[in-house]
Amino acid sequence: MSDSTKTQPAGDLPSEAIDFADFNFKLAVIQELMYEQELLTPQFVLADFLEEHVDREIDLSQEITEPIPEVLEYFRSLPVPSEYAPSVEELFQDGGNDIYLEIAPQWGGDDSTFDIADFTDTRHFPNLTSMTLLGVDDEVIEGLRRKGIDAQLL
Repeated sequence: MSDSTKTQPAGDLPSEAIDFADFNFKLAVIQELMYEQELLTPQFVLADFLEEHVDREIDLSQEITEPIPEVLEYFRSLPVPSEYAPSVEELFQDGGNDIYLEIAPQWGGDDSTFDIADFTDTRHFPNLTSMTLLGVDDEVIEGLRRKGIDAQLL
């Protein structure tokens, strides 16, 4: 297995992983920890993963706008160590985020595929002070602001 496709972060694993209520919230956190801060390693690389872990042919030169099921399963099972939670101060959702393009390489960002529906996961991140989000309404934004999070709609 190459470094880019291991399902565990490098180094010592903590005894506890975060139990997320919302998978899309988890993806936003993985974006921050894996691609922005580079704490959650190794970084996932779609081409390597497909070559080593997918038994069917997936042609990346074709337009793939829907999530690849095997990649979704990889991220569902990827533990996010609770020791990284204090490092998450900001979450920024954008249709061009690395994680979304690894899951659905030509996803356009114009549907609800990666919208967060449940924000109870904010409780795991004591230093989270800023969120830029896709597909939420003003009520959600206001609720997050009441929690002390500077929330914005992209």
